[in-house]
Amino acid sequence: MQRETFFRKELVNELRRVAKYMRDEPDLEKKIYLFSAAYGITSRTLRYAFSKDILLADVVLNTAYNILLDRYKRIQGGERIIEVTGEHFEKLCDALIELAKRFENDESIQKPLEDIITIAFSLTGPGNYLKFKGELKL
Repeated sequence: MQRETFFRKELVNELRRVAKYMRDEPDLEKKIYLFSAAYGITSRTLRYAFSKDILLADVVLNTAYNILLDRYKRIQGGERIIEVTGEHFEKLCDALIELAKRFENDESIQKPLEDIITIAFSLTGPGNYLKFKGELKL
């Protein structure tokens, strides 16, 4: 049990650190890079202290990162229809902080994970359209 407690504490600290670094970073590409550390810590934690919650968080964070990276590459390729705004990253940071809090207090992580995947989904074609229509809120 002591080992799991140590790794969970490290997970919580790293998620908070990622959120802080993302908030402080003005560059979009670097923000996305920093976000990758969120699933990096869940992936590492799984190897030492497996839990289904951490596995679920890892899958959601990895998926969200891949959506963000795809959107960035599309922007770099000249696509300008879907914009990544400061609001997206503010909400992602808020969700990461909430996720850390939930892990720390051994509470359900469903809500912050729903928020993270919804924010990422809003950066896809279908998600952006739903946001445009007012059906998807960040």
